[in-house]
Amino acid sequence: MEKNPVKLSQWDALMLEGLRAYGWSSEELLRKVRERDLPEDHSIYEFEYEELAAFAEAEPETFESAVKDGYSIKYNTLGGLRSWIAVAYGLEPEINREPGQESVTAELTDAQKERLESVLSLGWAIQDAGKPGVYRIVPLNR
Repeated sequence: MEKNPVKLSQWDALMLEGLRAYGWSSEELLRKVRERDLPEDHSIYEFEYEELAAFAEAEPETFESAVKDGYSIKYNTLGGLRSWIAVAYGLEPEINREPGQESVTAELTDAQKERLESVLSLGWAIQDAGKPGVYRIVPLNR
Protein backbone atom coordinates (compact mmCIF):
# COMPACT_ATOMS: atom_id res chain seq x y z
CA MET A 1 0.00 0.00 0.00
CA GLU A 2 1.41 3.39 -0.99
CA LYS A 3 1.85 5.88 1.81
CA ASN A 4 0.01 9.18 1.45
CA PRO A 5 2.43 12.09 1.18
CA VAL A 6 2.79 14.43 4.12
CA LYS A 7 1.09 17.80 3.81
CA LEU A 8 2.96 21.09 3.91
CA SER A 9 1.69 24.64 3.98
CA GLN A 10 2.07 26.45 0.69
CA TRP A 11 4.76 28.70 2.24
CA ASP A 12 6.79 25.77 3.67
CA ALA A 13 6.59 24.06 0.27
CA LEU A 14 7.86 27.23 -1.43
CA MET A 15 10.77 27.51 1.02
CA LEU A 16 11.63 23.83 0.52
CA GLU A 17 11.66 24.33 -3.26
CA GLY A 18 13.79 27.45 -2.76
CA LEU A 19 16.40 25.30 -1.01
CA ARG A 20 16.12 22.52 -3.61
CA ALA A 21 17.15 25.10 -6.22
CA TYR A 22 20.65 24.97 -4.73
CA GLY A 23 20.98 21.46 -6.16
CA TRP A 24 21.70 19.76 -2.83
CA SER A 25 20.92 16.09 -2.36
CA SER A 26 18.08 15.25 0.00
CA GLU A 27 20.57 14.24 2.69
CA GLU A 28 22.56 17.45 2.26
CA LEU A 29 19.38 19.55 2.40
CA LEU A 30 18.24 17.79 5.58
CA ARG A 31 21.66 18.26 7.19
CA LYS A 32 21.86 21.96 6.28
CA VAL A 33 18.38 22.62 7.66
CA ARG A 34 19.11 20.61 10.83
CA GLU A 35 22.40 22.49 11.36
CA ARG A 36 20.75 25.78 10.31
CA ASP A 37 23.48 26.24 7.72
CA LEU A 38 21.08 28.17 5.53
CA PRO A 39 21.60 30.74 2.77
CA GLU A 40 20.16 34.23 2.77
CA ASP A 41 17.41 34.53 0.23
CA HIS A 42 17.61 37.57 -2.04
CA SER A 43 14.75 36.52 -4.33
CA ILE A 44 11.46 38.40 -4.58
CA TYR A 45 10.13 36.00 -1.92
CA GLU A 46 12.72 36.89 0.73
CA PHE A 47 12.38 33.45 2.31
CA GLU A 48 13.33 33.27 5.97
CA TYR A 49 14.75 29.75 5.93
CA GLU A 50 14.98 29.86 9.75
CA GLU A 51 11.18 29.43 9.72
CA LEU A 52 11.61 26.20 7.75
CA ALA A 53 14.34 25.04 10.15
CA ALA A 54 12.01 25.70 13.10
CA PHE A 55 9.29 23.64 11.38
CA ALA A 56 11.81 20.85 10.67
CA GLU A 57 12.87 20.85 14.32
CA ALA A 58 9.28 20.79 15.58
CA GLU A 59 8.14 18.08 13.11
CA PRO A 60 11.28 16.18 12.05
CA GLU A 61 9.47 13.11 10.64
CA THR A 62 7.12 15.24 8.56
CA PHE A 63 9.95 17.37 7.19
CA GLU A 64 12.20 14.41 6.39
CA SER A 65 9.34 12.61 4.64
CA ALA A 66 8.54 15.75 2.62
CA VAL A 67 12.16 16.00 1.47
CA LYS A 68 12.69 12.30 0.75
CA ASP A 69 9.24 11.04 -0.28
CA GLY A 70 7.47 14.15 -1.53
CA TYR A 71 4.53 16.10 -0.18
CA SER A 72 1.25 17.65 -1.10
CA ILE A 73 0.26 21.20 -0.30
CA LYS A 74 -2.53 21.69 2.25
CA TYR A 75 -4.18 24.58 0.43
CA ASN A 76 -3.21 26.20 -2.88
CA THR A 77 -3.99 29.70 -4.11
CA LEU A 78 -3.58 31.09 -7.63
CA GLY A 79 -0.62 33.21 -6.59
CA GLY A 80 0.87 30.37 -4.59
CA LEU A 81 0.68 28.00 -7.56
CA ARG A 82 2.29 30.58 -9.83
CA SER A 83 5.04 31.04 -7.25
CA TRP A 84 5.53 27.28 -6.73
CA ILE A 85 5.99 26.74 -10.49
CA ALA A 86 8.39 29.71 -10.62
CA VAL A 87 10.49 28.51 -7.65
CA ALA A 88 10.40 24.77 -8.40
CA TYR A 89 10.91 24.96 -12.17
CA GLY A 90 12.32 28.42 -12.85
CA LEU A 91 9.36 29.23 -15.11
CA GLU A 92 7.14 32.31 -15.26
CA PRO A 93 3.60 30.98 -15.68
CA GLU A 94 0.66 33.17 -16.66
CA ILE A 95 -1.97 33.87 -14.05
CA ASN A 96 -5.59 34.72 -14.86
CA ARG A 97 -7.63 36.21 -12.01
CA GLU A 98 -10.72 37.03 -14.11
CA PRO A 99 -13.79 35.76 -12.22
CA GLY A 100 -14.89 32.42 -13.63
CA GLN A 101 -11.67 32.08 -15.63
CA GLU A 102 -9.17 31.76 -12.75
CA SER A 103 -6.16 29.71 -13.78
CA VAL A 104 -2.40 29.40 -13.90
CA THR A 105 -1.02 28.43 -17.31
CA ALA A 106 2.45 26.99 -17.87
CA GLU A 107 4.44 24.97 -20.36
CA LEU A 108 5.60 21.85 -18.54
CA THR A 109 7.47 18.66 -19.35
CA ASP A 110 5.70 15.38 -18.57
CA ALA A 111 7.86 14.99 -15.43
CA GLN A 112 7.07 18.54 -14.27
CA LYS A 113 3.35 18.01 -14.83
CA GLU A 114 3.44 14.71 -12.93
CA ARG A 115 5.26 16.30 -9.98
CA LEU A 116 2.87 19.26 -9.94
CA GLU A 117 -0.09 16.86 -9.88
CA SER A 118 1.43 15.15 -6.84
CA VAL A 119 1.77 18.40 -4.83
CA LEU A 120 -1.55 20.07 -5.72
CA SER A 121 -4.03 20.41 -2.89
CA LEU A 122 -7.55 19.08 -3.21
CA GLY A 123 -9.80 21.23 -5.33
CA TRP A 124 -7.43 21.82 -8.25
CA ALA A 125 -7.08 20.15 -11.64
CA ILE A 126 -4.56 20.27 -14.47
CA GLN A 127 -6.13 20.64 -17.91
CA ASP A 128 -4.69 20.54 -21.39
CA ALA A 129 -4.53 24.13 -22.67
CA GLY A 130 -4.82 23.18 -26.35
CA LYS A 131 -1.09 23.32 -27.21
CA PRO A 132 1.30 20.40 -26.67
CA GLY A 133 2.94 20.64 -23.24
CA VAL A 134 0.89 23.66 -22.14
CA TYR A 135 -1.40 23.18 -19.16
CA ARG A 136 -3.93 25.21 -17.21
CA ILE A 137 -4.18 24.64 -13.48
CA VAL A 138 -7.73 25.49 -12.45
CA PRO A 139 -9.77 25.44 -9.26
CA LEU A 140 -12.60 22.92 -9.30
CA ASN A 141 -16.17 24.01 -8.52
CA ARG A 142 -15.68 27.58 -9.63
